[in-house]
Amino acid sequence: MKKDISFAEARERVKKLREAIEKYRYAYHVENKSLIFDSALDSLKKELYDLEEKYPELVTPDSPTQRVAGKPLQGFQKVRHESPMLSLNDAFSLEDVEAWVSRVENFLKRKIPREFYCELKLDGLAVELQYEDGAFVLGSTRGDGAVGEDITQNLKTIEAIPLSLKSQITNHKSQTNSKFQIPKRLIVRGEVFLTKKEFARINK
Repeated sequence: MKKDISFAEARERVKKLREAIEKYRYAYHVENKSLIFDSALDSLKKELYDLEEKYPELVTPDSPTQRVAGKPLQGFQKVRHESPMLSLNDAFSLEDVEAWVSRVENFLKRKIPREFYCELKLDGLAVELQYEDGAFVLGSTRGDGAVGEDITQNLKTIEAIPLSLKSQITNHKSQTNSKFQIPKRLIVRGEVFLTKKEFARINK
């Protein structure tokens, strides 16, 4: 980074750095493609960090530099979920599945197609992400289903979680664009887990 860079130049450079970092992050975590060496990406992040340190007014909540927390939290604030975060029951036989289908049909008061798809179970930490105007504002654990704990700061360290939502996604393979209307408020629920590959890397 040039030491004599002006505020206007820094603002423009910060914008380009964030766009580049987001592009590489999205390609890696969503498209499963590595477009840049880790060392090169680290260099971009370092340049961005230095610029934001020089001009703190350029720091925004969705900046890649805000992913890593400064001090670990000593405790967690409670968060009440708008609707309960429920867990799924286990099914060990075809009869268990049929009984579940019957309960669903009784609840819906209609028949449902006997068509399902299956995927491997990922057992991790159930979380809820809240976005407002496309920006990640709150992340929480399931807790007891009604009340969880605020782990926003921790979740920001996970690069697979976007800090801001994109209204347009480009499919680089077909060179087509898909546009989306981002809702004012969006709640996403999922599972946070650690892959064996990442676990081995940490141990190493």
